[in-house]
Amino acid sequence: MELLKELQKYRNSPRNAVISDNFSLTYRQLWEKSESLASVIKNGGVRPVIVYGHKSPYMLVAFLACAKAGVAYVPIDINMPENRIKNIMDSVEPQRVLTTEKLQQYKEYEFLDITEESVYAHEISIEEKDWIKAEDIFYIIFTSGSTGVPKGVQITYAALNYFTEWALSLGECEKRNVVYINQAPFSFDLSVMDLYMSLASESCLFTLSKETQMDYRKLFASLERSQAVIWVSTPSFAEMCLAEPAFTEELLPELRQFLFCGETLTNRTAVKLQERFPAAQIYNMYGPTESTVAVTAVLVDEQINKKYRPLPVGEVKPGTMIKITDESGKEVSEGESGEITILGNTVSRGYFNNPEENQRAFFEACINGEKERGYRTGDKGYIKAGMLFYEGRIDLQVKLHGYRIEMEDIE
Repeated sequence: MELLKELQKYRNSPRNAVISDNFSLTYRQLWEKSESLASVIKNGGVRPVIVYGHKSPYMLVAFLACAKAGVAYVPIDINMPENRIKNIMDSVEPQRVLTTEKLQQYKEYEFLDITEESVYAHEISIEEKDWIKAEDIFYIIFTSGSTGVPKGVQITYAALNYFTEWALSLGECEKRNVVYINQAPFSFDLSVMDLYMSLASESCLFTLSKETQMDYRKLFASLERSQAVIWVSTPSFAEMCLAEPAFTEELLPELRQFLFCGETLTNRTAVKLQERFPAAQIYNMYGPTESTVAVTAVLVDEQINKKYRPLPVGEVKPGTMIKITDESGKEVSEGESGEITILGNTVSRGYFNNPEENQRAFFEACINGEKERGYRTGDKGYIKAGMLFYEGRIDLQVKLHGYRIEMEDIE
């Protein structure tokens, strides 16, 4: 599967590609606007482009425009702390900053408000040969760094395509021409799952803004209106929704699949979801940003829920290998705990402009005569009967609502 070629098939589709706060763009509009914007980006050089905003459909236009122009995009959400935004800007030194919200304090950069229709009046000069190539960087998402400086995880176009194709294959429910719930901001790699699964299947991405998520009345009105079939979120967001008795299949009668990643899914939460949404499958997934969202998955049915406490995070996806290693890097026996090490076709090309961290965390290995990228996750776990179990961190990193936070970064 190749994302841009899939989207090219839908370029004349009148179906909604994205809905955000009652504003929508069709696939035809998404394709045409991204063509125009790509022509503007192409003339600005090859450095990454920063896309600043919050859940705006125009951000999707920008992401695709960057891909068509052959440059990486860096998403920044308006809710990021100001010093974090400055660190990212200074690190990337972008060729251009595309915005859907006001961002005026960085005078040294060129800003372009992509919500203005005049932006899309340029003559289209993009051709298919200009599109991003397999091993080019598709996006750079910044995570918390132990030195206090965020690390930019570089994900290739090929890695994104491999991941999306696998994610779409999970389960037996229909994933094409349906509605996907988007909970995470586009600066958080969990959003990559719902965003690109949705676009690759001519589906509709229904976004929930931070404002909506903080107001139960707005949230449940939006969920009811969404007609969602695929739910992608952190487990803690589902737990928050479960606090409301109205969160049942009556609210979301079309819902057929939950995809959870970024945090621990508890047995208790899984049982509640099974009771309230008996027609929906529940998938528990695992993977760091550095390996393109997720690399393992397991269908949590009644049998799995009764058999395992805590729940496993699943079997590894095709094209990926997971090893559990000790402090010396030697692989341990089955059932023995150690560091989770990932090798395969969705491992990152490394951190942006950070050779020291790259040397520590990334490596190359020869698997069946082929060179594969590897990543030392810093996560602790073990494998039993082909199933990966996650046991937390081997360092001081913590997670809050799915976000990685380094304690040294807080210091």
